Amino acid sequence: MSKILEAKQAVVSEISDKLKAAASVVVVDYRGLDVSQVTELRKQLREAGIDFKVYKNSMSRRAAEAVGLEGLNESLTGPNAIAFSNEDVVAPAKILNDFAKKNDKLEIKAGVIEGVVASEADVKALAELPSREGLLSMLLSVLQAPMRNFALATKAVADQKEEQGA
Repeated sequence: MSKILEAKQAVVSEISDKLKAAASVVVVDYRGLDVSQVTELRKQLREAGIDFKVYKNSMSRRAAEAVGLEGLNESLTGPNAIAFSNEDVVAPAKILNDFAKKNDKLEIKAGVIEGVVASEADVKALAELPSREGLLSMLLSVLQAPMRNFALATKAVADQKEEQGA
């Protein structure tokens, strides 16, 4: 009996450690996916460096309570899988959201984004964000716009002066 309890405590500790270390976590309901679809999903997640596991809900709830994420518990019902990402905040949400669009049986239930419990809508909104490179290019274009407008205005004034002088 005590060996079983120790094994369960070890699993709860493992989940707690992953929840603490993760930059983002996404909880999904995978009911209805066949083996080949789950294998394809796991492959995509593994390539992005994301850990995707199925845990018992009771152990996941205990781990969530242990790290102060009690809001996650209401989503931990039914068959769930949890995706943990330690580096990239957006990657698990983006991969799972894209996969859910192609396979309507995969359902995003909730998540944790940088230590804050997020709803399904929050996770989907995060998934719809452009990539880091896209955001940086948008920022660069915003920063360049005033300089470009100043240069165009200066050129227009110079052209106007040149026409008046001629």
